Amino acid sequence: MWLKTLATSPLSGIALFVIFLSLILRFSINFHTSQRLFSTEELALFNGTDEGLPILLGILGSVFDVTKGKSHYGSGGGYNHFSGRDASRAFVSGNFTGDGLTDSLRGLSSTEVKSLVEWRDFYFRTYKFVGKLVGRYYDSQGNPTKYLKGVEAKAARGAQLQEKQKIEEAKQPACSSRWSQDEGGEVWCDVGYPRLVQRPIEIAVTGKMSKRCACFEESQLGQPGLEVYQDCDYHANRCKA
Repeated sequence: MWLKTLATSPLSGIALFVIFLSLILRFSINFHTSQRLFSTEELALFNGTDEGLPILLGILGSVFDVTKGKSHYGSGGGYNHFSGRDASRAFVSGNFTGDGLTDSLRGLSSTEVKSLVEWRDFYFRTYKFVGKLVGRYYDSQGNPTKYLKGVEAKAARGAQLQEKQKIEEAKQPACSSRWSQDEGGEVWCDVGYPRLVQRPIEIAVTGKMSKRCACFEESQLGQPGLEVYQDCDYHANRCKA
């Protein structure tokens, strides 16, 4: 009934044009928007096994078209384990099998999370962003979840800690070093004496305590926490490592 009324209306041409235009715009938005939302099951279809489909991967919930890297991400490629899923953790863990191919970052350090955010930035620069994966990082409306906001905050914290560590360690000169298969490792100081010293910020940065080699003047050698290299003379300025 409404079609008959529309057809006989003097404004029918304009009305039909508006309806037609809205349908075209809707079609265009549905098929060409870079904000497409994917479910885990949908993303799995784009794993490189179907030649008629692009190859997609997710990282921190952002989905990218990596088809131009087909030799790497396609079936049989060295990075195919990333295709058709969000395997964010594997980008920094190096575990490309089983439970390692997950988007969970539980237990990762702030610098590892920072590295993962940098990987995401690499994909934004290198490949086409095509949408978002609904789940851990984006909700059903495509909005960032608290988990994603927490990840980005942790990455920022990691960057701050790394910068703080860099500034602190610049105050005490690092040892020179070299390594060869025949002679092994060696450290030395042109001025001062090599000592192993703990990196206190490292445990906050990576979750692990580590040591570095720094050069200390003789007047500083009585400081607590300085460790002489094994089998190295107390006043030697060159030691095997």
